[in-house]
Amino acid sequence: MGNTFTGGAHEISLSNGNTSVFVDVMMLAASATVTTEWGYRFAGRIALSDQNVFGLGMVGFALEDFDWGQPGEDAAANKDLVLDTLALAASRYRWDDLDYSPPLIGDVLRRFQAMVEDFDTDTAAAEPDGDCFPGPEDVVARSCLRHRVLAPLVANPDCVFCDGR
Repeated sequence: MGNTFTGGAHEISLSNGNTSVFVDVMMLAASATVTTEWGYRFAGRIALSDQNVFGLGMVGFALEDFDWGQPGEDAAANKDLVLDTLALAASRYRWDDLDYSPPLIGDVLRRFQAMVEDFDTDTAAAEPDGDCFPGPEDVVARSCLRHRVLAPLVANPDCVFCDGR
């Protein structure tokens, strides 16, 4: 059992364990890169991949279901934010705060980066999937003081490190 993430011609299948590590390192990075409403929505999408809350094997997503914003500069800026977050995560940002060593996640992050780089935001769904990508009403600019990471979901006040641990 695992999770599948897609974008354009790319498909990434991750075990439940690798999905958990991906969420952890991405939330550490997103907490440093997010400054806009769309960024909090993106962080919310990553938080929706927390299997401790949403279930094992239930958290994959398709980039086509994201609300990338208006075609052109908005969508390009949002895509750049995702790429910046992936790059920061790949740089091992705050990995020393983890209570484990994630040696295999570097390859996963590179595969996600290639998927996002190749993804044409103009091919996203005309009506983004509200169940996949949180709307502005679903997120909040809130951080967990204990772990110093975003806890961006209105429906879940805990961060990914507090949930089920």
